[in-house]
Amino acid sequence: MKYDAIIHNGWVITVNPAFEIIENGMVCVRNGEIAQVKKGGPDTNAYFADEWIDAAGGLVLPGLINTHVHLPMSIFRGLADDLPLAQWLNEHIFPAENHHMDAESVKAGARLSCLEMLLSGTTTCCDGYFLEDSVAEAVLEAGIRAVLAQGVIDFPAPGICEPARNLEVAAAYVSKWQNACDRIVPSIFCHSPYTCSSNTLVRAKEAAARAGVCFQIHVAETRGEADRIQNEHGISPVKYLDSLGILDERTLVSHAVWVDEGDIDILFSRGVGISHNPESNMKLASGVAPVPAFINAGIPVGLGTDGCASNNNLDLFTEMDTAAKLHKVVSQDPTVMDARRVLRMATIEGARAIGMERRIGSIEEGKSADLIIIDVRQPHLTPIYHPESHLVYAARGSDVRDVFVQGVPLVRDHEAAGLDAGAIMDAAAALGRKIWQTDRPESF
Repeated sequence: MKYDAIIHNGWVITVNPAFEIIENGMVCVRNGEIAQVKKGGPDTNAYFADEWIDAAGGLVLPGLINTHVHLPMSIFRGLADDLPLAQWLNEHIFPAENHHMDAESVKAGARLSCLEMLLSGTTTCCDGYFLEDSVAEAVLEAGIRAVLAQGVIDFPAPGICEPARNLEVAAAYVSKWQNACDRIVPSIFCHSPYTCSSNTLVRAKEAAARAGVCFQIHVAETRGEADRIQNEHGISPVKYLDSLGILDERTLVSHAVWVDEGDIDILFSRGVGISHNPESNMKLASGVAPVPAFINAGIPVGLGTDGCASNNNLDLFTEMDTAAKLHKVVSQDPTVMDARRVLRMATIEGARAIGMERRIGSIEEGKSADLIIIDVRQPHLTPIYHPESHLVYAARGSDVRDVFVQGVPLVRDHEAAGLDAGAIMDAAAALGRKIWQTDRPESF
């Protein structure tokens, strides 16, 4: 049998329904898909491949899936830290976006984020921002897989001086990218229930439904948001969105921190996916989402980093570690959010949350060859008893050796294969110096 590539001599963590872990496993790739997964080394008399890839005893697993990120916001990494969400947004991020985020800077930030994600093992992301055409162009160049949503908000935003045009722009964006590239899935992203009117929310959801694409929104992120919606509408943010017909199987809600049992029942019954963003929630003191309750209810929950402005990195390995430990300490139960469950959130459950579980999220025959290899020849990864535990509690993004999307090598031996990393970082650094020199508030 002839294959394009065969990865061998590694632990294969399949994340399939049985969560099979194959020591000394082999993954065969043909035409961008996983053609065979088996135990044992290569028998060169029975297997032929254009390339044999030796995992060198490392861990082979599905590429990680970041279910909530704002790619261009890597430009604002560290710009305004240690602030409450409302102050952070209104006094720093929104003004900086309006002053500096044009098509060129959006693309520069998106390129930087794609580079960071690929080098740390993320092969799919779910983004929401403005000037999303430029984001899509950066993603196309990088080779990563992505759900990319044009932002909608009832205020002037990058690329949209007149908020009345936001839905027109979003619909045109979706139409342009809907069949442009099989790695890019367009989407529509309403910022939140408090920055979008009920009319905007309904019309945006209708536009997404007509196009058959995912609708994304921040929901119940802070106590302040929950109190505001309760005061204005007499119900919780989740119940408010449900009353508008927003929630269904093509809706992805991010954060969902301030929810009650009734909200959880609604989210499950509507088939909604959730993106859990523990590091961003912690840094902005937003609270702790009841993720074990979501999972027990049967709601698909993926992991997200949020943007670099509210997290400071896009490393899903540290996000997994944080998610596991946060819920243990909050519940005072060390068995909650075990390593396998958290790894599933970063892979197959993330795929479910964004409606792509048939294509990505596990190492199974017929799925896309979105794969990563972890270099375990590191002091902090020695010895190995339970590979899944290593991935959640010990591994770092910098341990990722190789990355493949649809079988195409995008990272080899810790180096980006198709991107000029130096040029990308130089461009982002230059933009950061411009922002700092022209708009540095006294408070900084």
